[in-house]
Order: sequence, then C-alpha cells, then structure tokens
Amino acid sequence: MKLISWNVNGLRAVMNKGFLDYFNEADADIFCMQEIKMQEGQLDHEFEGYYEYYNYAVKKGYSGTAILSKVEPISVSYGIGIEHHDQEGRVITAEYDNFYLVNCYTPNSQKELARLEYRMEWESDFKDYLRRLDDVKPVILCGDLNVAHNEIDLKNPKTNRKSAGFSDEERNAMTELLSAGFVDSFRYFYPELEDQYTWWSYITKARSRNAGWRIDYFVVSEKFIDNVEDAKIASDVMGSDHCPVVLELK
Repeated sequence: MKLISWNVNGLRAVMNKGFLDYFNEADADIFCMQEIKMQEGQLDHEFEGYYEYYNYAVKKGYSGTAILSKVEPISVSYGIGIEHHDQEGRVITAEYDNFYLVNCYTPNSQKELARLEYRMEWESDFKDYLRRLDDVKPVILCGDLNVAHNEIDLKNPKTNRKSAGFSDEERNAMTELLSAGFVDSFRYFYPELEDQYTWWSYITKARSRNAGWRIDYFVVSEKFIDNVEDAKIASDVMGSDHCPVVLELK
C-alpha cells in the first residue's frame, strides 16, 4: 500500500504545473494534500477511482487539506473537535481497518514567531487528539508539520535557530510527540542521511542550491512501525515549494 502526502501550495495552481502527470504516475492508494487554498466547488476536476474528502478553511484562498483514497474509509472526520482550532481546514482524519490516517497542515509560527503562543496551544491539543486515536488503533500522521526537528533536517541550522519552524519550542513539541509513542518514519529508516529536504523557499531560490528544510512527515504509531516498508522523499517532483513524501506499507 502506497501513501503520498504533499503540500501543493494551491491545488488549482499546481494542476497547471504537471500535478496530474505525477498523480497518475505515482498511483497512490491514498493521496493527501495540504494548503489546497480553495473553497468547495472551485476545482473543476474529479479524481477518477478515488473517494474525495476536503476540509476548507473559512478564510478564502487559505490553508485547507484533502484526502483522495482508492479505499473508502470506515469514517471521516474534520478538525480535532476544538472550535477555535477548526476554522482553517487543517486536519482530516480517515479511519481504515487497521489504522487512522490523520492528514495535517500545522499552523506556521510566522515571522518573528508572532503566532508561536497559538502554535504551542495547537501542539498540545493536537498531541492529545492523536493519543486518543492511538488508544483505539494505530495512527499514521502525515502532512506539513512546519518544523525541522533536528539540525540534520535543514541546511542552515545555526542561522535559523529562532526562525519559525526551528525554534526551541517547536522542536521540543516534536520531541514530545515522538516521546508519546510515535515514530518519524523517514528518520527510522535513514537516521543519518543528510541533505534530505521537503521545502525550499521560493524567495531565495533555495531549491537550485538544495538549501531546504525537512518539514513534511509521515509519523506513525510505534506499535505500527513494523508494518512500514519504507519512507521516501520525492525531491525531484516540482510544482510546489514543497515536494511529496511517500510511505510504503507492507
């Protein structure tokens, strides 16, 4: 079984940048997207052979998530059940026979960490949400989690120490999540592999220099890690400032 997660930075925009070529070639069983930046009815396309689930932000042209699944989930829910967190379309949870799939677009702490206080509130509530799911059955969490966990996960750790996505607070929150019974699948298979990134700034044309950050993840319950065959980064796929990440199940 193949799962793919991709922050597309605007689904309608990426449709004009070769998205369908990659989507069709990849032939994922489940394809998750973040930052779809659209409202219901704005995409004039149906993904044949897939059940489609969208969580739109209240604010137009902002955030949003989607799950495309060949297998119909047992159930699907939107948000984490806390109203002030659930206005931006950031989470979709699909229940399958053997796991919950949680597709997440984590709030960015923003320039000068202006939204860090809210981000920390989110981190605590979201971790509690995942742990409640994990008590029922294993969890696969995917998405743009907006944090480079360790220095190996970004090109320039020293100069980004207090930047959004690499603050001590955000990194510690990721450590706490993993300590609560979850595994960063890519680092499980490739603990010391360097220069592996999933996001590159458009502003600095960072992709041409591979000056990136690894902020897109598949995180799985510890009790489920033996079911994972591999975790990959599809860094050659263009169209967004992020690239897809892939999880292969046995």
